[in-house]
Amino acid sequence: MRAALVTEYRKLVTTRLWWILLLCMVVYMGFLSAVLGWGISQGGGMASTGGQDDLVLAPDAVVRAVYTIAVTFGYVFPLLVGALAVASEFRHQTITPTLLAEPRRTVLVSAKLLSAGVLGLVYGVVGTLAAVGAGAAVLLLLGQPTFLDQASTWQTIALSALALGLWAIVGVGFGSVLTNQVAVIVVVLAFTQFVEPVLRFVLALTTWGPDVAAYLPGAAGEAVSGGSFYSETGVGSLLEWWQGALVLLAYGVGLAAIGRVTTFRRDIT
Repeated sequence: MRAALVTEYRKLVTTRLWWILLLCMVVYMGFLSAVLGWGISQGGGMASTGGQDDLVLAPDAVVRAVYTIAVTFGYVFPLLVGALAVASEFRHQTITPTLLAEPRRTVLVSAKLLSAGVLGLVYGVVGTLAAVGAGAAVLLLLGQPTFLDQASTWQTIALSALALGLWAIVGVGFGSVLTNQVAVIVVVLAFTQFVEPVLRFVLALTTWGPDVAAYLPGAAGEAVSGGSFYSETGVGSLLEWWQGALVLLAYGVGLAAIGRVTTFRRDIT
């Protein structure tokens, strides 16, 4: 198992894809966090303590909306890395020598899950810090409190990194089921950027929908961090952080199990 884990991790970090996506994530999250920090400072998300001159930022609005922006919009990056860790092997036909080196397919899938989870944590830490750094810098320049001196803020930041790490595991599970590289990219982008956001909004309009929407993967990831931009705008409710982590992990492991008894059960040449 150790040899398979080391091999799979090396496959991930010896290609250019992982750091190119990470760089894109840093730029994207920094930009969104800075814009959102500026927007909140202009009035959105402020809690009034008196007259118009006494407006102050609500701590929860800053922490959950600005600092967790990577969990809301950036999870597509670790998700893609995890999915392509499997799909790219089928695309470039390196899966054959991989199975020759490690014929125990359950061990192989498990190694991919664990190695992707480690790299996902790297994405989580770097992406979250990029959001926190850019958002806090904007708030500081505008003379607003950053709330970085509060322990609860750093707890939220740590949980955000954990959520993004779990997304990489979900990606491996998804890539194990759908091995076509082009289809993986199209489906991931369509689902994360359009299908789930719209579905959550529609479900929030019903009486029973919010409880269902809380178990969607995006909502589960946001629950891990304790809140998000969506929850601050009132779109649905979220689970407890540990419940969200279990739901997201269940998606990843469940999809990987399906891939193990379908894709990795067949003869591969």
